[in-house]
Amino acid sequence: MPRRLSPLAALLCAAPLCALAQEPERSILVLDASGSMWGQIDGTAKIEIARDVVGELLQSLPESQQLGLTTYGHRSTGDCADIETLVSPGADSRAAIAEAVQGLTPRGKTPMTDAVIAAAEALGYADSRATVILVSDGIETCNPDPCAAARALEAAGADLTVHVVGFDVTEPEALRQMQCLAGATGGRFLTASSASELGGALEEVTQAPALYPVTLVATSGEGGARIDAPLMWSLRSGDTPLVDFQRAPQIVQELPAGRYTATVLRPEDEASAETRFDVTEGGMTVTLVLPSQLPAASVTGPETAVAGATVQVDWDGPDTRNDYITVSRPDDTGYVNYVYTRNGTPGALVMPPEPGRYELRYVLADGRVTLAAQEITVTPAEATLDAPAEAPMGATLPVGWTGPDYRNDYIAVSPAGESGYVNYRYTRQGAPAELVMPPRAGAYELRYIMAQDNTVLATRPITVTEIAATLDAPATAAAGEALSVAWEGPDYRNDYISIARPDDAGYDGYTYTRAGQPLDLTMPLEPGSYELRYVMAQENTVLATRAIEVADVSATLDVADAADAGAPLLVRWEGPGYERDYVTVSRPEDPGYEAYTYTRTGNPLRLTLPTEPGTYEIRYVAASNGETVLASETIELGPVTAHLEAEATGTAGGQLGVIWEGPDYKGDYLSLAKAGAADGAYESYVYTSEDSPLVMPLPEVPGDYELRYVLGQGDRVLARHDLTVE
Repeated sequence: MPRRLSPLAALLCAAPLCALAQEPERSILVLDASGSMWGQIDGTAKIEIARDVVGELLQSLPESQQLGLTTYGHRSTGDCADIETLVSPGADSRAAIAEAVQGLTPRGKTPMTDAVIAAAEALGYADSRATVILVSDGIETCNPDPCAAARALEAAGADLTVHVVGFDVTEPEALRQMQCLAGATGGRFLTASSASELGGALEEVTQAPALYPVTLVATSGEGGARIDAPLMWSLRSGDTPLVDFQRAPQIVQELPAGRYTATVLRPEDEASAETRFDVTEGGMTVTLVLPSQLPAASVTGPETAVAGATVQVDWDGPDTRNDYITVSRPDDTGYVNYVYTRNGTPGALVMPPEPGRYELRYVLADGRVTLAAQEITVTPAEATLDAPAEAPMGATLPVGWTGPDYRNDYIAVSPAGESGYVNYRYTRQGAPAELVMPPRAGAYELRYIMAQDNTVLATRPITVTEIAATLDAPATAAAGEALSVAWEGPDYRNDYISIARPDDAGYDGYTYTRAGQPLDLTMPLEPGSYELRYVMAQENTVLATRAIEVADVSATLDVADAADAGAPLLVRWEGPGYERDYVTVSRPEDPGYEAYTYTRTGNPLRLTLPTEPGTYEIRYVAASNGETVLASETIELGPVTAHLEAEATGTAGGQLGVIWEGPDYKGDYLSLAKAGAADGAYESYVYTSEDSPLVMPLPEVPGDYELRYVLGQGDRVLARHDLTVE
């Protein structure tokens, strides 16, 4: 049940926590002194009624009550700025207020909203609790929007309450405005139409607020157990402290309706929590959630370590899933490096690459909370480099070095003043490091680089000098020719001599310099202007060029203009006769071929023709560097036939005599297959090379069969004869 203070805690003690805060209440009465207050009720002016009622209420105020008086419309007519705080809030202000009220002469307008604002400012409402009671008999005549002004006051105030008494007010808009002023700030709105009702209304709004029991408790984690150990509690309303750092397991307070802020701190680990809550009606329990109490942990490592070194860190702690040991900057909640506790203790932890002050930490994965820490000083890692002051471009230079030789550390050559590198060599490959110089001359730096964050530990300047190369070859060459090219140059690994169009960064052919001196370079088959080039393999850097003209080559073919399909054809040819050149037979529209023979087999050469009749081309194809057709001749292939003579029946397991006629090409054969079997299938066969007539063995299984003449090229059937085996 709520508990109320004595009604004698009179005017404006409705301010929240009047007794609880144990501080004198500061309130201001805003009294309407506009011209309308000369209006009468039962023959008595409203200003006279107000003077009497206020005088009576002043007598009932407690000694601690600090009250002030603000009024408006008492000095001039038509002036919206006619607002004055006549008496500042104070415990000894009663007589001054009574005297001021008696001296009021209503004259002017009704700036009631701005008067409430002036009273709130006089009370310092933005920083402390403040209560304003407005007594007015009319509609706002100055501020266009009392409701908006009231909402702004509520938003800016620490704890402002405005109570409004509408005295002899019947106009709906005036009632609405007064309701807004009170409602927006959590105050009460009452109306009065007589002296007794005015007195009753003032008594009602000045009655002390009801108090409700509120219990503050804390739990260990969300949904965890209530904490029974002593905690440090604070409670405030706005900026007004009600409980200040009180030690207790829980706090019980009686509070009037309002908004409050509670804070709790656990001394053991200084974990804290804060919440805001509203007291309305009835008792309530407010629960603050502290983080679950952290488990104990420790880390022990060396006091100093070299940058990049791996140190052993002993640890003790909960070792929950994904807990880890870190090395971190003292002011950084993250880490430089870490190792999981699941790897065991001690943990092997890599130090940062930069020297300085750091911390070893045990970090609980859940919430990334540091459970333990130890300071460690990281000292610089030392490294040196030893090499000549200059080296030819592309050369492999032995670079002497000393340094920590951590995993993936490397020696690099880089453009002076730039990050990154041109070439590098891992230190694990030994000292000295065999480092390839850049392919371009200029100023560079040798660097010892710790792999972690690519940290440079040592540098040494080096100048990369130009390197020369020369080429010697004829000014012209035949297309596809293997040309002898003399050269001079560094002969680095995978250097090569190439031929290319002058405007082409690639090549049309190449030979590695490791092939010897001089070397053979195959010319392109496309005639035209080209360049011979000495190319350093590193970044395909051209060291020397020489212009060369590639001359066209030709070929001729001497063949019959007709032949039988499948027959061997003699072809006489003239042409360059390069090692991979060949003669083909092809369909006119087909860039490929049906058959081919290399020219290296001789002149004339034998070319087997396709078995399908039709129009074909005989082609000379140069193939020394790419492929191109140098000559072609058309040839018509006519059909070929065959004939078979044999008995229509035979005895299973016996023999069958067969007379045949046909082209008798190499590989042709007579086959015996089951009726309806594929052309390439057979039960037995005999090559036509055995001449005609010949004897065919018959199968052991009776049935219907087919005797066939089959071309060896492509298994094409030229003749068929039905046979029944009995």
